[in-house]
Amino acid sequence: MPSNSFGELFRATTFGESHGPALGVVIDGAPAGMRLDLEGIRGELRRRRPGTGGAASSAREETDEVEVLSGLSGGETTGAPLCLVVRNRDARSGDYEGLKETFRPGHGDYAWWKKSACGTGAAAAGSPGGRRSAG
Repeated sequence: MPSNSFGELFRATTFGESHGPALGVVIDGAPAGMRLDLEGIRGELRRRRPGTGGAASSAREETDEVEVLSGLSGGETTGAPLCLVVRNRDARSGDYEGLKETFRPGHGDYAWWKKSACGTGAAAAGSPGGRRSAG
């Protein structure tokens, strides 16, 4: 079974889907006092925003604004698990109902299906949002 976690000493676990309420990452193992470049994270997230990939991209309007829920104080890590969330404000999963059984170019649908026999969720286009937030 594939995992949504990777790393050993510095472990990142991604969660959520691009058509759900949010996606994000929990990072465990970041030492206290490490500066977190939120502007750098925001720059990476802007690269994956819906509507920025040409004719084949989603028409959804998402701000892809990262929200830090825990593990950060004064711009530095606290040593507690760091939780970063990107809320989906324009998720319209019904728009993709006809694609549920279709492997889409540019997505990890087929590879995820082969690994998990599930075919949904973690291979969605939004999943890299958590990974980009993790750095």
